Amino acid sequence: MIRPKNKLYALGIALFALLFVTGELVAQEKTRYASIQEALYAGGKLNGSSGPRNVVWINGGDQYSYTATNQESKAAEIRSYDPKTEKDVLVFSSADFTFPGTEDAFTYNSFQWTSDSKYIVFTSNFRPIYRRSGISDYYYYSVADKELRVLIKDAMTAELSPDGSKVGYEREGDLFIYDFSTETEKQLTQSGDKNFYNGRFGWVYEEEFGLSQAWSWSHDSKYIAYWQTDERHVKLFVSTDYSGTYPEYVEIPYPKVGEENPVIKMGVVDVETANNVFMDIDMQDGYIPRIYWTATEGELALVWLNRAQNHLKLFFHNAETGKGKLTMEEKNENGWIDVFDFFAGVDHFFFFPKDKKEFFMMSERDGWNHMYRYNYSGKLLNQVTKGDWEVANIYAVNSKSSTIYYSSTEESPLERHLYSVKFNGKGKKKLTKTTGNHAISIGENGKYYIDRYSSVDTPRQVELWSTKGKMLKKLQDNAAVSEYIKEHVYAPRELFRFTTTDGQELDGYLIKPIDFDPEKSYPLILNIYGGPGAQGVYNNWEGNGWNQWLAQQGYVIANVNNRGSGGYGHDFEKSVYLNLGHQEAYDFAETAKYLSSTHSWIDGDRMAIRGHSYGGYMSSFTILNHPDVFKVAIVGAPVTDWKLYDTIYTERYMGLLSENEEGYTKTAVTTYADKLKGKMFIAHSSMDENVHVQNTMQLVKALTDAGKDADLRIYPPGAHGVAYSAASYVLLYQTYTDYLNQHLK
Repeated sequence: MIRPKNKLYALGIALFALLFVTGELVAQEKTRYASIQEALYAGGKLNGSSGPRNVVWINGGDQYSYTATNQESKAAEIRSYDPKTEKDVLVFSSADFTFPGTEDAFTYNSFQWTSDSKYIVFTSNFRPIYRRSGISDYYYYSVADKELRVLIKDAMTAELSPDGSKVGYEREGDLFIYDFSTETEKQLTQSGDKNFYNGRFGWVYEEEFGLSQAWSWSHDSKYIAYWQTDERHVKLFVSTDYSGTYPEYVEIPYPKVGEENPVIKMGVVDVETANNVFMDIDMQDGYIPRIYWTATEGELALVWLNRAQNHLKLFFHNAETGKGKLTMEEKNENGWIDVFDFFAGVDHFFFFPKDKKEFFMMSERDGWNHMYRYNYSGKLLNQVTKGDWEVANIYAVNSKSSTIYYSSTEESPLERHLYSVKFNGKGKKKLTKTTGNHAISIGENGKYYIDRYSSVDTPRQVELWSTKGKMLKKLQDNAAVSEYIKEHVYAPRELFRFTTTDGQELDGYLIKPIDFDPEKSYPLILNIYGGPGAQGVYNNWEGNGWNQWLAQQGYVIANVNNRGSGGYGHDFEKSVYLNLGHQEAYDFAETAKYLSSTHSWIDGDRMAIRGHSYGGYMSSFTILNHPDVFKVAIVGAPVTDWKLYDTIYTERYMGLLSENEEGYTKTAVTTYADKLKGKMFIAHSSMDENVHVQNTMQLVKALTDAGKDADLRIYPPGAHGVAYSAASYVLLYQTYTDYLNQHLK
């Protein structure tokens, strides 16, 4: 028996032992999730509050409105806040109103302000059609008079004119206006019919160009410019949820790769005379993804893309005559051209100040996404930003101060920070100060902004700032999140960077298991998406309930910004051009091999890959092309052959089928069905109008033909998300987890 040298030494040993045991007891006493349902529903507590909801800057950016729930009455409220005076004012309370002419409590889905911030238009009784669109009823509210009245019933979209005198709307394929002064409705177009619309998109334009409203008021309220969409000739895709004795089938005009697209015309209608003029433009089987009214009265800018989306032209058209002129153009021989960014929530890459005859464009022409300034003759005045980093978003363009407010990756591809810069590219200032990933809401005049940010170490913070550099108010510190993870087991993200065997640096994160022990061996789940322009890894807070459940079950979870991701420049993103799947799968396999070879506690024989949508494509493609790396693939709603997906998305990245037929074959999951070694679980919905279940059925057949087996679950009523209810959501993730437990443990 070894004796202590003296009493002090013995006391020290005793205290150390006590502290160790106490620490173990504290760790053991932390609350664990009792079920996967509890973990999945813990997202709110893990992420905390995002501060004021539904923020809309009003009165030119001097105040903002937001929604809140009254804690006593539980009524929905719209309030306004003035950063200068710190006054918080109640604007509207649903407790004070019923639907006009009824005793039913008034409810709404969303709202919009008039440009003078005196009136609100409410959207109510929303009935969804596609991802962004649906049929609604609209109500009009006067802030001064506190009067609520019915405006429009059963319209697809509605918007007040800039001068507030009228409201425009689209209903059953035609455009209308309602004039407040005369209290009359006027029909502006007359040709709406089944699958033929004025001021409405079909499925493919709405889904892949990111807009739901297919028309736009001119600045002076004299004209409405609109897309006319003819998809009567577009082939139909039919689906059903198999309910009832004789199931009902839903038909959607859906152009697949190589097939005929909707025919588009660009019209402008004079709201006074209802005279319609179509813009004189040769479409050449291309697209008009965006339109903008210029600062010149009656002048409309049209953005044209060829079908392959690697050639852009900007035309200026006269609204009265339809005549147009080419103002500028751009080509990309080694990739596609973006006009918006779905994943960053950026709707526009062009910016036309309404009070200055100049415009700004975001372009990757120098290898990085930057801002360029033009005059109306199409002359490049200057490149506004420059460097080996990307402009991620333009939030506000203030012509009076010649200042642009934007976010970029200049600090890190894993973070977004707010900057200001003058139109001429001078005087750049970084406005956000704290390390992390920042999401910004800013008024059009650039005076104030709300900053929502977090990092792997800090839960989401919400702050109100002046662009002069002063924090005006801490809106949310999410202390409750910090308290929650003190009491509950929590597995944070850890960022890492490594170099692939072909020399490319990649950023990733990993999450270690709860009760992590470096002497033990754990299975790895690579949880990915991987699609072009997307980014899965940021320096932000970990708040995913399923990740926490998996960590509690003893899994390591990882993700990586593979080649093809946004935020790293043209060459990194466009490296997947015309050859989807292969580069991404290589990067996923490299990530898994790197993690298992450099961390002794990751078992390289027990690794899985999981993804949904494009991630479903990648999880199935990767396990087939790297069968010795991954043992399990969880595959959700996958594209399995790009010939089965829509024209706009697919041809943007894969080119035209007639010019890249071999590429389409090489990028199909079905091509490699005979290479399956591990286990594959596929989940899909028969009512998925985005990625049709046909993809999964063709993969299952290809696997069967090759003598390979996969596990399949069909959720008939679900859409692209597969799950269609709270119960099905929990069941889906329970099934995923059970499958991983069965084959990796």
